Amino acid sequence: MPREQKFRKAWTETSLESRYLEEETIYNTLMHSYAKGKNEKSEEKLQLMRGVFIMGTLVDWLNGYVWSPVLVYTFLGLGLFYSISTRFLQFRLVKDMIKLIFESKSSEAGVSSFQALALSLSSRVGVGTIAGVATAIAYGGPGAVFWMWFMTFLGACTAFIETTLAQVYKRKLDGEFRGGTPYYIEKGLKIKWLAVLFAVITMIVSSVLIPGVQANAVSSAMNTAFGIAPLVTGTVFVVGLAAIIFGGVKRIAKTAEIVVPFMAIAYILICVIVLIKNVAQIPDVVTLIFTSAFGTNAAFGGIIGSAITWGVKRGAFANAAGFGSETFYPAATEVSHPAKQGLVQAFSVYIDSLVICSATAFMILVTGMYNVTPEGRAPMVNNLGDLEPGPIYTQKAVESVMPGFGAPFVAIAILFFAFTTLMTYFYMADTNLAFLNRNRKVKLVWPKHVLRVALLITVFYCSINTSTLAWALGDLGFGVMAWLNLITLIILTKPAIKVLKDYERQKKEGKDPLFDPIKIGVLNADFWEKEYQVIDSPEKKEQKTMSS
Repeated sequence: MPREQKFRKAWTETSLESRYLEEETIYNTLMHSYAKGKNEKSEEKLQLMRGVFIMGTLVDWLNGYVWSPVLVYTFLGLGLFYSISTRFLQFRLVKDMIKLIFESKSSEAGVSSFQALALSLSSRVGVGTIAGVATAIAYGGPGAVFWMWFMTFLGACTAFIETTLAQVYKRKLDGEFRGGTPYYIEKGLKIKWLAVLFAVITMIVSSVLIPGVQANAVSSAMNTAFGIAPLVTGTVFVVGLAAIIFGGVKRIAKTAEIVVPFMAIAYILICVIVLIKNVAQIPDVVTLIFTSAFGTNAAFGGIIGSAITWGVKRGAFANAAGFGSETFYPAATEVSHPAKQGLVQAFSVYIDSLVICSATAFMILVTGMYNVTPEGRAPMVNNLGDLEPGPIYTQKAVESVMPGFGAPFVAIAILFFAFTTLMTYFYMADTNLAFLNRNRKVKLVWPKHVLRVALLITVFYCSINTSTLAWALGDLGFGVMAWLNLITLIILTKPAIKVLKDYERQKKEGKDPLFDPIKIGVLNADFWEKEYQVIDSPEKKEQKTMSS
């Protein structure tokens, strides 16, 4: 058999050629070299690529089960249930949400509400708000944007519930507040093995599975905008990230507090300019989004299922409400009542999805810089040729209004977004390690170094490789976390609702709400039952109440 035929046969045996079209250039180069016998290592490279593709197939197969319609509708159903149970707090208490952002101050043990909000936005306002929106439109059509909005309103309630529980069951470890999903699984559900399992899974997810999405988007955007080789981007990225994550949680919080507001405001300003330049198309885009979402649009009416699935999936990825991944930062906040931080985190979902995701979606749609190719179907819209969905859609959109500026600006925005997101991923892993160490007299130190190194290796590896596997791994990691967390939230609904009612009762009495778990029948809230009384005596509580 001739060399070229042998090579092509080996490639085709992977049965993945059509699913990984982004590798076509690499494939053709390797085949040419191998066929002419000029590069004897081509076969080894082919085998390596086949291994990556086989891994991708396995991950996609797992995602088919993890991200089944059951999970999608569980997200929607639970969000609707919480909306009704809280009497739609996402609308009623918006004023409180904004006010509470700047109320609490940082302490030696915890961060302020604003710092926690910045940390959470560092994680939420990441690649999901740029590349994630593009993939939602590419695979679900314009209607996916509506379902991202719908997921936002429901997700705000879910975020309140999980954050409130994180505050209720937080602990003070080594002088710092720590809390999150494994903590409320252990204290609320009283299932220690499940808490340990979630902590271990989260450490793996946050250091290995999800960082690749951020790293790959950065290298891709920098290559498009400046022609910088992914190898160079990956190296510089790893060095900068290492300097932060080896500095501890306080350095992470301080960096996020400074960087996040700046990058978010700059991005929104550019979005506004693009939309003003295309203001005449906005009414038509709004109509397109709604008609596509409900199947009444002639072009996209047949893909309403894809619109819902991708809208919910990418909307959930962007705001992360319900995954349990956003419970760790707010648990470290110094507040007098758990519901206060719950409301702040609910507002962070609005900032991420209603503001930044919507701005990205409208930029892409009004400029026409997108393709729509539902999975398993022929392209329905092909405005950008064979370009892979991702940050390049947004870059093209800005470039259409500001030539020569769009691609560099979006690349830099993604760099900042992804950088702060990766910082919070390490904090997430570190908090789960603290949970595993909580009862040990001699704390394990080496796992923290392993987590740091694993995160840095993942960032470098995914910076120089393709995005398909990176997104698949990210979806798998978040999907597994979501299943465990959503089941836990369903069981712990009652104490969370009690906390909300207690907060609203004290507000009606004209008090600054102060949390007393025993009084409202919430058990195992150890910090609030014991340590908080030491920090804030009953006399001081009374004085604080009277002064308000």
